[in-house]
Amino acid sequence: MNIAIVNWRDPWHPAAGGAEVYAWELARRFAVGGDRVWFVTARSPGQAREEIVEGVRLVRMGGPFTVYPLVLLWMLCRRGQFDVVFDCQNGIPFFTPLVAGRGTRVLCVVHHVHDRQFAVHLPWWLAALGRFLEGPVSRWAYRGRESVAVSPSTVHAMRERLGWRGPIHLVPNGVSDRLRAPRERAARSPRPRLVCVGRLVAHKRVELLLEAVPELRKRWPDLVVDVVGRGPEEARLRTAATDGVVLHGYLSEEDKERLVSAAWLQVNTSQGEGWGLCVLEAAALGVPTVAYDVDGLRDAVRPGETGWLVPEGGDLAKGIAAAIDELTVAADTYSVKCREWAARFSWDRSTARLSALIRRPPTALAVLQWEEL
Repeated sequence: MNIAIVNWRDPWHPAAGGAEVYAWELARRFAVGGDRVWFVTARSPGQAREEIVEGVRLVRMGGPFTVYPLVLLWMLCRRGQFDVVFDCQNGIPFFTPLVAGRGTRVLCVVHHVHDRQFAVHLPWWLAALGRFLEGPVSRWAYRGRESVAVSPSTVHAMRERLGWRGPIHLVPNGVSDRLRAPRERAARSPRPRLVCVGRLVAHKRVELLLEAVPELRKRWPDLVVDVVGRGPEEARLRTAATDGVVLHGYLSEEDKERLVSAAWLQVNTSQGEGWGLCVLEAAALGVPTVAYDVDGLRDAVRPGETGWLVPEGGDLAKGIAAAIDELTVAADTYSVKCREWAARFSWDRSTARLSALIRRPPTALAVLQWEEL
């Protein structure tokens, strides 16, 4: 099949995150399976306009905002060329149904609903425009089309906050084969060590973790917090960092794995996620997560088994302290449960679910449910 995956960024973009991992892992597997795959995305300075990587044709154009009209023009010039288009929504989708050929199947891929996050990143008028495009305009443009969501939280938000009425299929994130490979748990740090992995952007709220550190160090003076990632909030967070906090910036996958494996806990302070890929990756290494009870993270974390959920607005330091206390007597149990949970997810399985969607007539499809996992 001829497949176009349209995504805001590619995995090599400086601002890439979990959505880019999702799109790329699926793209490369479709290519391995014999499909002809185009990955259409924005172009960061220094990136090639076109190249082929692992059998996938990368086509890059435009910046954060201009990529949308340029991709639509590119698709219009190739109207009818594609059998399937995966239109990935990162705040707003690309509205490819407006230019796709009559025989082209378009599936909107939604990681999470952004309505509450637009105001965190944008001036009020642009945030209002974003909510209008994500809500009423998207609902009209994709009416009658199938969608793909990565978690039950996303399905609920699409129904309740965006008024989405078409079929929504659940296709979750996977875990890399490297992390899924059987291995001995790396030696855990002898002193309490926390890790926070992700893009350093406003809605991740990493400052909430930094604010909790002085309180935690009253009980554990040698406690260390490792922050891994880069982004526009990095300079501000470095200024706010106290004793015991180390901001590593970008790390290779191998170095990141080594740091996460040594941690007692991962902490995720995000305002909301589609899923929280870093939670699943930490679980694959046997590391549980403390997170707020918000969209996506309440799906990725299984309280009492793979981590703990703190009520939104609750005392994060208190929640982390309770988790550390429990791990002093049950660390091995949590490690085993984390690995068992992560083992249920793979990119191969996610690709197989999507492949089943696009190779059968829409009328023959049953909506894929979370319970099928």
